[in-house]
Amino acid sequence: MIGENGDVTRTRTRRPAVDAAAAAAVDIARAAAEEVAGPGEVGEHVGVQADDDRVVTHYFRCTALAYRGWRWAVTLARASRQRALTVDEVVLLPGTEALLAPPWVPWSERLRPGDLGVGDLLPTPEDDDRLVPSHAATDDPEVEAVAFELGRGRRRVLSRLGRDEAATRWYDGDGGPRAAIARSAPASCGTCGFYTPLGGALGSLFGACCNEFTPDDGRVVSADHGCGAHSEALVVPGLPVPSSAALIDDEGLELLADLVTPGPGSVDDTAGGEPLGHS
Repeated sequence: MIGENGDVTRTRTRRPAVDAAAAAAVDIARAAAEEVAGPGEVGEHVGVQADDDRVVTHYFRCTALAYRGWRWAVTLARASRQRALTVDEVVLLPGTEALLAPPWVPWSERLRPGDLGVGDLLPTPEDDDRLVPSHAATDDPEVEAVAFELGRGRRRVLSRLGRDEAATRWYDGDGGPRAAIARSAPASCGTCGFYTPLGGALGSLFGACCNEFTPDDGRVVSADHGCGAHSEALVVPGLPVPSSAALIDDEGLELLADLVTPGPGSVDDTAGGEPLGHS
């Protein structure tokens, strides 16, 4: 507290004392809680605390299965120099072990990439840092008509921050150089015939893939991205594997079996063969 002369003085905050009569009225507090909660949902008395002079709050365990860890809070008050107690309020409050819903977050902060679906609307705030007013905006209707015909009739365009955020997101994503498919590519997209650079400031580093056989077809990729479908990739033909079977050219042989007559031998052709053969 600051006094008249400018000195800062400390003030003590007095903690209210627990009113004895209100603290002893456990039955009155329980009856009030059961009237609100219904039979069987008010458990044992778990404590009392002073909220103000002659004002206390009694706590009872909630026995409902859907509210484990919650407590019934019944606030009683007594007027000065009066013995009668008044029930101020009865509420159900979460305890330290109560199951609570996560903190509420505005929808604009809950959105994640890819959440926008068919028919959804995502309004862009007027003060969005990713956008700046377009230089083509003017009060002249004729100038605006020409700008619209040339495709420059947008009221807002990307700001430097918007471009930087998009470039960082694309470069660090699946279309950047650190993607698994890019690390095993034979060459980069910047030298591929299917790579079409973007227009404007982003065109120096990013383009669109136009190869229908790649997973990046129709997507933005960086110039140092890559895949196995590079337009200049060559397939080295494999060497022929020799066959294990012997090949015989029958067309180049002349059969002479009928022209060869065996000469006389020492063994008659009609005789029976010897057990071990003839040597």
